[in-house]
Amino acid sequence: MKNIPLASPDIGEEEKKAVMEVLDSSILSIGPKVEEFETMIANYSQRKYAVAVNSGTSALDLVVRSLGIGPGDKYITTSFSFITTANILLYVGATPVFADIEKDTFNIDPQSIEELVRTDPDIKGIITVDAFGHPCAWDEISDIANKYNLSIIEDSCEALGSEYKGKRCGSYGEAGAFAFYPNKQITTGEGGMIVTDNEDIYIKSRSMRNQGRGEGGSWLDHVRLGFNYRLNEISSVLGIEQLKKIDQFIEKRQRVANTYQRLLSKIDGVTTPVVKDCVTQMSWFVYVITLDKQIPRDTVLKRLREMGIGCRNYFSPIHLQPFYQSQFGFKRGLLPITEDIGERSIALPFYNLLKEDDQVYIAESLKQIIESL
Repeated sequence: MKNIPLASPDIGEEEKKAVMEVLDSSILSIGPKVEEFETMIANYSQRKYAVAVNSGTSALDLVVRSLGIGPGDKYITTSFSFITTANILLYVGATPVFADIEKDTFNIDPQSIEELVRTDPDIKGIITVDAFGHPCAWDEISDIANKYNLSIIEDSCEALGSEYKGKRCGSYGEAGAFAFYPNKQITTGEGGMIVTDNEDIYIKSRSMRNQGRGEGGSWLDHVRLGFNYRLNEISSVLGIEQLKKIDQFIEKRQRVANTYQRLLSKIDGVTTPVVKDCVTQMSWFVYVITLDKQIPRDTVLKRLREMGIGCRNYFSPIHLQPFYQSQFGFKRGLLPITEDIGERSIALPFYNLLKEDDQVYIAESLKQIIESL
């Protein structure tokens, strides 16, 4: 039986050599590789500034804190995301207000955003997610933000390299955030990055990631509340070498996605991902299919795993997580599309080096399972 993982990083000799060079040096933290990585990401994402941190969660947390978001503030976001997207508001005492998603891209629905803003004038902004690498509907969202004077934070942790009408994800709103977990387009092991054109966000984020130290101050001078959110030199040099290959990685992932599309579009009961015409470059994060409603998704997941195929439901809606239900009283029926997709979606194995033979096996196994139900 095969053993096909859900994700696997693409690490070459260049990365190994660069990491060993850092290990052989005397600088493992707060060194030149962090700054080099920041400069590369800022340039790549079409932003003035970048701040490297130890996770995408940390990146988003510092953006929220830099903007002064706090108790009483309400921000619209999506429930169809990793839980961090909403948790960052709770960290500072703010309140998430969930909008529903589009049926095809699974991104936050601009129409749902506007309906919420019209009924609640206390809403201060929007936290978007470029789901699975597909850019949000940026023209519509930007228009709504301008119309109602809302700030935008872009959770682009899944979309490094994706472009909406030629403009890269992460380059919208007050600030964007990327993540570099091993299943992402590039990896630093663990790590994240804030990107922004706002100098105030840049200065405050740099300070808060480093225990609240001020620019040019001594090691024991702290000008604000801070955290140890620093990214180390080893992770940074790994990110540098990975980013040098980003174009190759995007091409590899596109080939894997194309093969899946060819194989899976022939299977009754399976809907493959949509990429809209406004997307001038799709940087795939994961490959998520949806099953027809009559097909028991969890049974399919179980049988795929029994056949050695890594898979996962993607995503479980945030508003239905036990903590959110107990904290806010959320119930089923609040977000019909989010809940529907959350019950029918499956992430299949997806990574740069996934072999076509393995994809054929995955497709044939999926077809066999569905036909047996």
